[in-house]
Amino acid sequence: MAPATQHTATTCCYCGVGCGVLIEHDGEKILGVQGDPEHPANFGKLCSKGSTLHLTGDLDARALYPELRLGKGLARSRSDWDSALDHAANVFAETIREHGPDSVAFYISGQLLTEDYYAFNKLARALVGTNNIDSNSRLCMSSAVVGYKRSLGADAPPCNYEDIELADCLLIAGSNMAYAHPILFRRLEAAKAARPEMKIIVVDPRRTDTCDLADLHLAILPGTDVALFHGILHILMWEGWVDHAYITAHTEGFEALKSLVREFTPTAVADICGIAQADLLRAAELIGKSPAFLSLWCMGLNQSTAGSAKNSALINLHLATGQIGKIGAGPFSLTGQPNAMGGRETGSLSNLLPGHREAGNPEHRAEVARYWGVNSLPERPGLSAVELFEAVRVGKIKALWIACTNPAQSLPDQQKIHEALATCPFVVVQEAFFTTETCHYADLLLPAASWGEKEGSVTNSERRITHVRRAVPAPAEARPDWVITCDFARRLEQLLRPGLPSLFTFLDSESLFEEYKHLTSNRDLDLSGLSYAILDNQGPQQWPFPAGAQQGTARLYEDGHFPTASGRAQFLADPYCAGKEKRDTRYPLLLNTGRLRDQWHGMSRTGTAARLFGHAEEAVLSLHPDELRRRSLQTGELVTLRSRRGELSLPVQADENVRPGQAYLPMHWGNRFLKGLGTNVLTQPAFDPLSKQPELKLSGVEVSKAELPWQFFALVEGDVQRRFEALRPLFETFTYASLTLTGRERPALLIKAASGEAPPTELLAQIDALLAVDAGPVLAYDDPRRTVGKRVRIEDGRIVSIRLAGETAARDWLKGLWNDGQADADLRRWLLAPLSTPPGSNGKKLSKTLCNCLNVSQDAVCAGIARGLDLNGLKQELKCGTSCGSCVPEIKRLLATQPVAVSA
Repeated sequence: MAPATQHTATTCCYCGVGCGVLIEHDGEKILGVQGDPEHPANFGKLCSKGSTLHLTGDLDARALYPELRLGKGLARSRSDWDSALDHAANVFAETIREHGPDSVAFYISGQLLTEDYYAFNKLARALVGTNNIDSNSRLCMSSAVVGYKRSLGADAPPCNYEDIELADCLLIAGSNMAYAHPILFRRLEAAKAARPEMKIIVVDPRRTDTCDLADLHLAILPGTDVALFHGILHILMWEGWVDHAYITAHTEGFEALKSLVREFTPTAVADICGIAQADLLRAAELIGKSPAFLSLWCMGLNQSTAGSAKNSALINLHLATGQIGKIGAGPFSLTGQPNAMGGRETGSLSNLLPGHREAGNPEHRAEVARYWGVNSLPERPGLSAVELFEAVRVGKIKALWIACTNPAQSLPDQQKIHEALATCPFVVVQEAFFTTETCHYADLLLPAASWGEKEGSVTNSERRITHVRRAVPAPAEARPDWVITCDFARRLEQLLRPGLPSLFTFLDSESLFEEYKHLTSNRDLDLSGLSYAILDNQGPQQWPFPAGAQQGTARLYEDGHFPTASGRAQFLADPYCAGKEKRDTRYPLLLNTGRLRDQWHGMSRTGTAARLFGHAEEAVLSLHPDELRRRSLQTGELVTLRSRRGELSLPVQADENVRPGQAYLPMHWGNRFLKGLGTNVLTQPAFDPLSKQPELKLSGVEVSKAELPWQFFALVEGDVQRRFEALRPLFETFTYASLTLTGRERPALLIKAASGEAPPTELLAQIDALLAVDAGPVLAYDDPRRTVGKRVRIEDGRIVSIRLAGETAARDWLKGLWNDGQADADLRRWLLAPLSTPPGSNGKKLSKTLCNCLNVSQDAVCAGIARGLDLNGLKQELKCGTSCGSCVPEIKRLLATQPVAVSA
C-alpha cells in the first residue's frame, strides 16, 4: 500500500524573495509543489521557476556517491565517505603544514543554508586559520553590503516587502524585477493597479518587462548611475525638495556632497547619461514631491567597478529627503540568491566574521575567538572571489574546496578560471549536480543534498528568517552540506590539533543554529531570541529579534539613530567614474548581461527541466536593428562575439529594446550548454576597490558574421540527461554548438551546431549511435559529395529522433511535427527534403512558450488577440497569466502591437 501523501513547509531555492513552498511528497519522493498561503513573502504565489521545482533535479544529473581520483589525468572512481574524507583531510593537513594555512581556500554559495555557512566559517577561520573563504555572493551583493555599511553603519536592508505596496514613488535601478524577482513584481503590479497614482521610475540601459509598468524609463548609458543620482540630488537641492531638518538631526557629510553635486547640472548629467533633460527633471520631481519614496536595486548597480559608489549615491537620495525609517520608504536591495543574506550574517565573505563583524577588526576577531574557544583568528586579509581564483591560477593556493557553486560558469574571464581549476593540485567539489562545469575539475566529488532534502534556515531580502524543513531523504549517499563539512572538520582537527576537544560536536542543524545565534547578540542583526520552535510556531520572523522579543522588527532606523560611531547616517561624496571598458574602434559595443525569465544562475537545477527552455530555447545575442544593418546581419544568423578576453559563436537577433552601441546576452549560458566557455568568457574581472565585486555588466565587444557553412541539427527524446552527458564532449571540435532541452510531456535533447567544414564520418557515426538513428525504423538520405546526411526515426507513427547534417532547412517544421506527435504517411516522403516550410499545411514552426505555467504559446495568444480578446479575455479563455503572472508584461506588449479583428 502506497504511503499517504504528506506536505512539508519550506522555502524556494532560487532568488532572495524567500517564497514559502509546500512540498507534496510520499516520504521518499517529491510529487508536487504549491505556494504556501501562510508565508508572508509570497502568500501562496510562485514564479515559473518555483512552481516547477518538483520537475527539476533529475536523478540522472545528481551526484550520488563520493568519487575520487589520485591524479589529474585519471578518471574519478567511486569511493566511500570515510576514504574520501580521510584523503581530503590528509591532503589539506599536508598542504597547510608545508605551505601555511593561506595555501588552502574555500569558495561557497548563496544557495547554502545558514547552518552550512556557519560550519564552513568555523572550519576555515577557527580550525584552518585562514580568511580565504569567500562566497559567490561576492558576485551579486557585496557592493550593496558596502553601500549599507558605509552609509548607514550596518549591512541591514531597512525595509520590508509591504513597503513595495505602500510607496508613493518607487525607483527600480539596475534590476529586471519582472524576471529576477517576479513574485515581488506581482505585488508591485497589484499595488499599481489599486493605486494608479503611484509613480514608478525604472533605470536600466535596456527596455525590459519591468519597464512596461513604469511611468518613466531612464535608459541611461551603461555605468553612469552615479552621475544620474548626483544629478537628481542637484535638482532636489535646487528646488528645495530636501529635508534640512532630517539632514541636520540625523546625518553627517552633507556639505562635502553638496559641493560635489553642484557640478552635476541637468545639462551635464543628461549628456553623461544619454537621456533627455526633461526626463531627468521629471525623475527628480517625482522623488522630491513623494510622501514615501522607495528604491529597489540589484545587479545593475552592484556588478560594477563603481558598485559601492552607486549604492551610496542612491542611499544619499533617501538621506537627503528623509525618506528612510518610515512606511513605504527607504533603500531596499533585492538579494540575488535564496540565502545570500544568511551568508553575509554568518561571515561568509572573506572580509567578514559572524554577526556582521569585520575580519580586519582586532576586537571583533577576539570576540569570535573567545566564543569559539581558540587562541586567535587569522589576521591576514582573505582573498575575494576574483583574487582567490587568480591565486589558484598562479599556484599560491594549492587545495581548494568549492561547495554548491559553479565558478567555471559564473566568474568573469572564464579562460583563466578554467586554467586555474585545471592546474590546482587538489580540488574538492561539494555539489548536488555532477553536471556542472566545475565538477569536471573535481579531484574529489562529494554528493550533497539538494532542495527539499535538508533542514536549516534562510534569511530573505527583508531580513526574514524561515525554518527550512526536510521533506524527503537525499538520494543514495548524498548528505546535507553541514554534515559533510563537520565530518571533514573533525578528521582535519585530529591532524592539526590532536588531543584537543572538537570544535564540531554538532548533532543536528538546530545545534549549529543555537551556537551561531549567540554570536549575533547585541549586534545590529540580533537574532538571539529566535529558535526553530519560534519559527515553527509563530512563522518566519524579521531580525532584529533579540532575546525576550515577541516579534520581529519590520523597519529599521525609525528613530533616526544609525549604528555608526556618531549614531548618524553618512553622506558619501564619491566622484563619478566611468566603467573600465569603453567603446572604441576595436570593440565598439558595450555588452550587458542579465537574466532569463525561466532560468536561474548556471542552470544546474533549472537546466534539467525541459519545459523551462520553452520561453528562451538557446543562447542568442541581442542587438539593435541598426547594429545588424551596419554589419549586414539577419536575425538567426551565426555571429562571432569577441571581447578582449575571449570569443563565442552564437545566433544573433534584432531587439529594439537594446540601444544602438550596446549588446545583451543572458548570463546563464555556460560551457555545458554553449560551447566556448559560455557568456563569462567575455566578461571582465576588474572589480570595485571596496566591495571586490567584478564588473560583469559592462564589457567591450565586437560582432561579426561567422562563416560556418556546415550546419547540424538534432533532436532526440528520452533518457535526456544521459544522452546529454555522452553527446556534449563530441561537439568540442565544432565552432558553434548549443545543447539544450525542449518539450514538455516528452522531454528531448536539442542540438544545434556549425563548423567551417564537415566533421569526420567516424564522429558522425558516434553521434548517430547516441541519437538512436543508426539503425531500426529510420528514414535516411546521404549525399557524400555535398557532405549532407539526414535521419528521421519514426516509432508508433510519430517522430522520436531527428538528425540533419550539412543542410538543416527543415529543422523548424520537423521539430513542430515531433512536438505534435505526428508523422502521417502523406508527409513522410518530404521529411528529408531541403524545405524550410512543409508542403501543404500539415507542418508548422513552433512558437515560443509565452505562459510556461499553463503551456500557452505566443501563437495562441496572438490568435486570441486577432479574435478580439483583451487581457481578461485571454486569461479566461487560454488561462495564460493566471498562475505566476510572469507572462503578463509580454502579453500586454502583444496587445499593444498585434492587429485585432474589426467587426463588420
